[in-house]
Formats: sequence, structure tokens, C-alpha cells
Amino acid sequence: MTEIIDYILHFLLGETVSPKIIAKVGYTSNQKDYRKYKLVILPSPFFSEEIYGSAASLPALPLQIWEESPILFGTPTVEQVGNTRIINADLIASTYFLISRYEEMVRKDVRDVHGRFPGKESLPYRAGFIDSPLVEEYGKLLRVQLRDVGLKISEPPTKIRKIFLTHDVDQLSHYRNLRGFVGGLLRGIQRPKEGNKAIKSYFGGLKNDPWYTLPWLFKMDNSVRQILGNDRCELVTFIKVGGGTRKEDKPFITHHIQDFQSLITLCKKKNVTFALHASYEAGVDPTRIIEEKKHLERVSKRKTEYNRNHFLNSREPEDMTALIDAGITDDFTLGYADVAGFRLGTCRLVKWINPKTRQLTTLTLHPLTMMDGTLSDKRYMNLNAHDAFEYCIRLINMVESWNGEFVSLWHNTSVEDTPQSYHRKLYQDIIQYLKTK
Repeated sequence: MTEIIDYILHFLLGETVSPKIIAKVGYTSNQKDYRKYKLVILPSPFFSEEIYGSAASLPALPLQIWEESPILFGTPTVEQVGNTRIINADLIASTYFLISRYEEMVRKDVRDVHGRFPGKESLPYRAGFIDSPLVEEYGKLLRVQLRDVGLKISEPPTKIRKIFLTHDVDQLSHYRNLRGFVGGLLRGIQRPKEGNKAIKSYFGGLKNDPWYTLPWLFKMDNSVRQILGNDRCELVTFIKVGGGTRKEDKPFITHHIQDFQSLITLCKKKNVTFALHASYEAGVDPTRIIEEKKHLERVSKRKTEYNRNHFLNSREPEDMTALIDAGITDDFTLGYADVAGFRLGTCRLVKWINPKTRQLTTLTLHPLTMMDGTLSDKRYMNLNAHDAFEYCIRLINMVESWNGEFVSLWHNTSVEDTPQSYHRKLYQDIIQYLKTK
């Protein structure tokens, strides 16, 4: 645990804080060691072998509050022992609980129809802080205490560190395959406009398909990047190349056809990072990720180190170890499908801690801030256009206030130019807001 505790302390205090200052913070219950430190965080029983991994280790609601921030373990009190300040709130265990997805490991019996842990079952949602990155609040509390004991330490800047504008291509087009074309014609009997769209798309080329909105999306995205620069704004497209036997993976994109090659060409032209969208089937059987990654690299002739699971279907710690084994360095899956917010309790990139083995890994997690369907789907948040925009702005402002990363996910299919969906207009409004950041 020494490496993990050291990592969490560095993460809480911030990358600009010197190792000399961090060395003045201890995590111990041994009073003989108190004099070694200016500040000590008192451990709770969370990591003890008797309760770790059991239901008894889960925080009890309602949570206690320290300086307006809920704490998961320990008590919201501070005391002085000699020259050392003792924090009884266990910020280390509380942070570990959130960034490692510990709760999802322990509550294995809680899953939705896709085998995912529901956001509305999570502690952050039930305790009312899903829309606030609580771990960042812990960092600020710790920095305030360090200043109180005479150490010079600054707060991070109020600025979004990086923006990732991402798109999952589950279906490249609507009518370009025979099944989609025939379906469009049949529906066109009662809705002639759809029949005409199907004919225009099938015979007229990919650019005429209503779901091929990626040129428009990339134009929107690049307008942000032109203002903020390449260092602060990255465009990523996640492509699904696996699956096919399960309905959730259909229709399967045929990768040798010209349409798929057109997508690759467009990504290269617009300087868009090409990444793996591990299939639903790979979510069920993570060993498939290695072959899917190899296949994507073969057909695209580009190396990929980014991933996001289809259906945000990251279920168990085994999923993450499979990503590492496949050579994935960065994962963008970690948001809940049913509620937008901060699944990991943070808005900053974080190294994944395996809660089963209690080991710090090489895999970097980029928390997903919001997804289009989460906002509008009747099964999820079911927000109208106005409330969806207001909620998105709240999350963006929250990321900005903590110098975090903003990661959005909009599907090419959701921004079809149609009055039945507000996502095209909503995305335009979000893009305009991000330009001011």
C-alpha cells in the first residue's frame, strides 16, 4: 500500500507541490511517528484485512460533513498533538474508494440489464455529490490545513486543463447497407421523406447519409481547437471493429468497404485521434480486446492506445487488466450511462488502482463528464433541452474550477439534422461555451 498512499497524497495535493512538502504529511495511527510530520491523516479501519472487500467496509449514509464536504471514512475533526496536526477524516481511504471503483467491486450483485453498475445506485449519486468532484475538494481541504501549519502551498489555476471532444461511431451510416436501405424504403411507404433519404444515401454516397455527421462534428470541434490550441483540445473518434454476434453490436461495420476508408481519411485530414471502441462482446469477454485492437490497427494502418467500451460497458477490474494486456494506455469509459457527473469522484486524469490486488497500475483513466444519451434518454436523466444545457454548463464550470479535464461524448447518430432530437443544437451551444474557456 505504500506506493498507493504516496500516489494518492501526490494526487490530492497536486503535481506542482514539492516532494519536500508531501514528505511532511503522514498516514499513520502510531503516535510515536507523529513527531516526524507537520500533518498526519489518521487511518480508519477501511484497509484492515478484517473488513476490506466486505459490505462492512462501505460508508454508511448519511455521510458526515467536514467544511461542507462529505467524508466517507473517519470523523470531521482536527486535533493537535504536540507540534503535529491530526486530521481524523480519512481522506486517503475516501479518495481510494472513489478513484478505484471500489464500491463496484464490493457490490457485485448490483448491475443493470447490461451488467453495468448503475450510476443511480452509486454512493456519489445517493449521497448527492455525483455532480461535484469530491476528491478535488479533499485536495483543497488538505492544502488549507498545510497552510495553517505554516507550509507554503498554492491552489491550482481556475482553468480547464484539457478538453477531449470525443465521438463513438457505433453506426457509420443509416441507409448504406442493404438492410438499412430496405428498411428505409419500407418505412417510406408511410413517410415518403425517409424513403427519399434512403434512396439518396444508398445510391448517392456516404456524404448523403443523415447519420454521417462526422464532417460537421469535426468542424465544430476544430473551431474550439483553433482557439484553445492543440495542447488544450484533442479530438478523438472511437471505432468499433469487433462484436457481431450480439444484438448490441449490430449493425457490424464492414471495414474493407470504401465508406470505412473514407472515415479513416477524414480523421487523418482533420487531425482526429483514431481509437478503439471495444465491442459489447468484449465487455462480456475482455480477452477479446487484444484481437479487436490488432484488427483496428490493421485496417486503419495506425497505432492506437486509447479505448472506450461500447455501452460504457466497463464492468469489473478484469476489464481494466485486459486493456493493459492489450497495450491500451488511456481509457475513456469511466462515466455512468444513466447519470452524467463524476463516476470516479475526480475530473482529473488518474492512474487506475486495482481494488482487488491493491496495486497501482499503468492505465490512465480519463473520467467521462457527459454523454448525449445520458441527458435525454427516458430511462436515464430524461432532461429537456433547457435543463440538459444548464446541467452541462454546471459540469463544465465545475471542471474549470478544479483545473480538470472535460471529456464529452456525442455520437454521430445523435446529431442528425432532425426536429426529433435536441442534440445537434445542444452540441452547438456547448461548443460555443467551450470557446470562452
